[in-house]
Amino acid sequence: MIKLSVVIITLNEEKNIGRCLKSVAGLADEVVVVDSFSTDKTKEICESYGARFVEQKFLGYQDQKNFAHQLAQYDYVLSLDADEALSPELYEEIKKLKSNFEFDGYEFNRLTNYNGHWVKYCGWYPDKKLRLVKKNKAKWAGGNIHEWLEVEGTVGHLKGDLFHYSFDTISSHVLQTNKFSTIDAQLHFAKGKRASVVKLVTRPPFQFFKDYFLKLGILDGRYGFVICYINALYVLLKYAKMIDLEHPRSP
Repeated sequence: MIKLSVVIITLNEEKNIGRCLKSVAGLADEVVVVDSFSTDKTKEICESYGARFVEQKFLGYQDQKNFAHQLAQYDYVLSLDADEALSPELYEEIKKLKSNFEFDGYEFNRLTNYNGHWVKYCGWYPDKKLRLVKKNKAKWAGGNIHEWLEVEGTVGHLKGDLFHYSFDTISSHVLQTNKFSTIDAQLHFAKGKRASVVKLVTRPPFQFFKDYFLKLGILDGRYGFVICYINALYVLLKYAKMIDLEHPRSP
């Protein structure tokens, strides 16, 4: 039987981490949690599940996940976020693989729960994620907020969903949108990209139209409307902040 490491990065995840760890119980041969010095009960909960708990100052999402990846002692690694959990079907699919890993990596669909509603449209599903990999064939890439796993080799697809418990309030979604749009604007600006009034005016409504109508967010009811509107707000904020970076106010 092939052994499997599960790696997770955390910061103040007491609301989520227990659900995540419970979903891999009996499947993981080890669980490694890399924590950015949580001040809540994250450490206590992780240790109650027998996880190896390592504290590391946050290096950025890409580097923090690569750090955690390298701590895994087994050849096959499943990388999860604290607000994710395996569905029963996905659990069984991975369990079968422990007798024979045919590919160097495996992807599966992620299904997001938004304030109690499972989001089936809005461009959020199927949200394919490559998370189960052969350790020496993979690494995290992509930067500070849009990181992803890259695999040198073959990739298969598994049935079942990775459950993602994203936002339990609309306010938390808005707060993250403000935070991540700032980081995104800074990253784009640092790469030499520039915004314009034309982009500021046209891109947000196009984003809403694409997500709400073309990607059928309308079928997700009132939360579909809210999600698509906030998606458009993200685009608006990103371009507005890029313009601010290009034309800073005098002190």
